[in-house]
Amino acid sequence: MTLSTMWKMVAPEAAMLTKDPIAAVRRFNRFYTRRIGALDEAHLGSPYGLAEMRVLYEVAQTPDGISPKALAANTGLDAGYLSRILKRFETEGLTVRAASRHDGRSVSVWLSSDGIHAYNEMRQVAEGAVAEMIAPLTGVERVRLTEAMGQIETLLAAAAGESAAPSDLVLRPHRPGDIGWVVHRHGVLYAREFGWDERFEALVARIAADFVDNLDPARERCWIAERDGDILGSIFLVQGEAVGQAKLRLLLIEPAARGLGLGKRLVSECVEFARSAGYSEVILWTQSMLIAARAIYAGAGFELVESHPDESLAPGLVSETWRLAL
Repeated sequence: MTLSTMWKMVAPEAAMLTKDPIAAVRRFNRFYTRRIGALDEAHLGSPYGLAEMRVLYEVAQTPDGISPKALAANTGLDAGYLSRILKRFETEGLTVRAASRHDGRSVSVWLSSDGIHAYNEMRQVAEGAVAEMIAPLTGVERVRLTEAMGQIETLLAAAAGESAAPSDLVLRPHRPGDIGWVVHRHGVLYAREFGWDERFEALVARIAADFVDNLDPARERCWIAERDGDILGSIFLVQGEAVGQAKLRLLLIEPAARGLGLGKRLVSECVEFARSAGYSEVILWTQSMLIAARAIYAGAGFELVESHPDESLAPGLVSETWRLAL
């Protein structure tokens, strides 16, 4: 059953609920919490509930350690409840609590080696559950779903008066005009920051045109990062030459959006899509002097597999190929 068919079935009820937004929100909450098993005592077959898995996730995102106060702020959990969760994790050897590495007067929490292993296992299970949930949807329906989720997140964050942050960004598929923006901004920024001439812009134009001409929505995608109507970045995933190989291409972050973790988020989205689409590896091409981009790739698990001098764009460049096994 497609989303359009489902909508026709529920349209009268949905139309009625739009007149009562409180009822609509509560109905959606009931549907979604049931759908993802939020009320299950053991979430996705793990020995932990959803709140405990969220705490484990937050700790995993801060390899330098996170304070209980910051954990409470990030999760919205009651301090007493959070304390009990952390105590359980420490007892089971998943976390370590010690003086902060940055401020000896405060306490921070880290994942132990067992905790990292447990988190990775839970992440794989969670990603598999989401992949299974959206598997019946077509490529177009998945785009509609993620766009709707992004709009919900953006609107409710704005209603709460939350300041602009990476979580306020919407990652959406490309629309008419976006491909031209990608080519234009690559040309402008690389000329301004590195002195590259129009040969690079022409290369980007060829990559972008190939993407549009040969797009397979089930296995290829473009993400545009947008906030309040302003485009802040882009990334593409396309099929590679080898069987089971995907290529990450055209990662770009506007200067005003750098330092917010947007590059990491775009690469993560790209990798997770590649994994769900059934690719066995992702490769990418970059230059050795693009230090910030290389750090993002390394942080996502990519490894440098080849490098060689390449002066096709500018003198003194060293071209690199990076690979991530999925």
